[in-house]
Amino acid sequence: MKKAIILLVTLGLLLGLVSANAETMTGGWTPVVQEAGKLPEAAQAAFDKALEKSDDATYIPVALLSTQVVAGTNYCILCQITPAAPDPVPTWALVYIYADLQGNAEIMNVYELYIDKHAYPAK
Repeated sequence: MKKAIILLVTLGLLLGLVSANAETMTGGWTPVVQEAGKLPEAAQAAFDKALEKSDDATYIPVALLSTQVVAGTNYCILCQITPAAPDPVPTWALVYIYADLQGNAEIMNVYELYIDKHAYPAK
């Protein structure tokens, strides 16, 4: 489990680095280095606002991977998602949230990550 989280965070950071310029600028994605499991205050506020009406699944933020300054801020957050269903199976996803300048926030995209537990040898 720990290896899967490290792999997912690394993957997200690499995706952020590929799409980000060396300098922060409007429209460019900026990778974020932070403590896993704890979102920065602004990202947590946007996450909470975007998910306040969501009852189809439980979203647990693991790491903020990158941000993008637009007319507001886009956040790419690695999450563990557990559907609200009988016998739910948790999955991993990159959740993209847009927070506007007025304090509103919404989920823009959710990209589920498929990880084959047999793809990597157990140690």
